[in-house]
Amino acid sequence: MNLKKITKKTEFYIAVIILVFCILVQLRSGQFFTNNNIVDLLRSMTIPMMFCVGEMMVLISGGVDCSFPAIASLSMYFVCTRMDGMFGNPLPYFLVAILLGLMMGALNGFIVAKFKFPAMIVTLGTSSLFLGIMQGILGSSEYPLTSALNALGTTKILTATNAQSGLTSELPIHFVFMVILIVATWFLMNKTMLGRAIYAVGGDEVAAARAGFNVFGTRMFIFCLSGALAGFIGVCRASMLLTVSPNNMIGMEMDVIAACVLGGVSLVGGRGGIIGAVLGTALMTIVSNSLILLGVSTQWSRVFTGVIIIVGTAVSAIQEQRRKKKLFVTVSAKPEV
Repeated sequence: MNLKKITKKTEFYIAVIILVFCILVQLRSGQFFTNNNIVDLLRSMTIPMMFCVGEMMVLISGGVDCSFPAIASLSMYFVCTRMDGMFGNPLPYFLVAILLGLMMGALNGFIVAKFKFPAMIVTLGTSSLFLGIMQGILGSSEYPLTSALNALGTTKILTATNAQSGLTSELPIHFVFMVILIVATWFLMNKTMLGRAIYAVGGDEVAAARAGFNVFGTRMFIFCLSGALAGFIGVCRASMLLTVSPNNMIGMEMDVIAACVLGGVSLVGGRGGIIGAVLGTALMTIVSNSLILLGVSTQWSRVFTGVIIIVGTAVSAIQEQRRKKKLFVTVSAKPEV
């Protein structure tokens, strides 16, 4: 029964697809399972997977956050340029970026939760606002990374060298941050009342309110957390690249949303999980990074992302229609008292 239950989950099929694709790439190139390529893949998925954690919770709660790349960029650019050289420890830079991200996320959450505006429209608007502040008021441009964050960025977990090509790849300390974030999110969503509230609000806001869940507070928490995570991830991104590139994260929202949808997170809310989001991000990263090994232009990765969003939206809509139809049949079948 457990095996039958597992095979019905989206995560199972994504894991199978990843395994089959990896084997096909290895057979075609002979380089996929080399140690430096594995390290490159883990490095490449670090930032998208951390973004995916925040977006997953927003989607499960019934919203869509399109502003997290702008929040991450503005928070990162502010702390790296306006606080340059103020501290010898990277912690204050992270704390200020998290605080800035939290405030921007709170703006999103208040508008969405208080006025019941569509989250996608709100976050698209605030994304333009935050980018306008960064590019207009702060006059964003390429900037050298402050020494404290540069030291963090050069801290590596391990180094792998390809015996055939001699290519060397390094796994940064940020990978540990990603693992901790995934584990903490799994615990939050599966072992706490707050996690239950997030699923309840995303499944049926009215029913959640009747059950005693604080809908306004839950939505505010989700967007505040998403913003705070974006601020943290923005500084991580700068320290990984060892430079302050203000436009480096712009446009990542589509890839992250597609990865969540691919991993079984419903666009209408109430369903999904961290394991699926992780597998979805892993698959998209593997496909994107393996195109070179397959001799395919990287431009096709955008085609893949677009197809995933369209198919994922269609699947979510079909699943929601079936769920409502099943619920209607169940209610209709109940005998009258």
